[in-house]
Amino acid sequence: MFMAEFKLRFGDRKWYVRRIVEASSLEEAEEKAKRYAELMNRGEVKWELSYVIEAERPLIVGDEELKKLS
Repeated sequence: MFMAEFKLRFGDRKWYVRRIVEASSLEEAEEKAKRYAELMNRGEVKWELSYVIEAERPLIVGDEELKKLS
């Protein structure tokens, strides 16, 4: 499982979103994430791919994650 982070821009505003990417390799996940950003750029918000990482438990904040941070 992979997670991609995207930077979104709208005028002078900027924010980040993350999406889960189903892929069998990091290269495949990066290609899918790039394609996703291209397809999302049809509106006024500009999508830019920041990075793709392999993630065992993406977007979960649980005891395990809190323990790693302490």
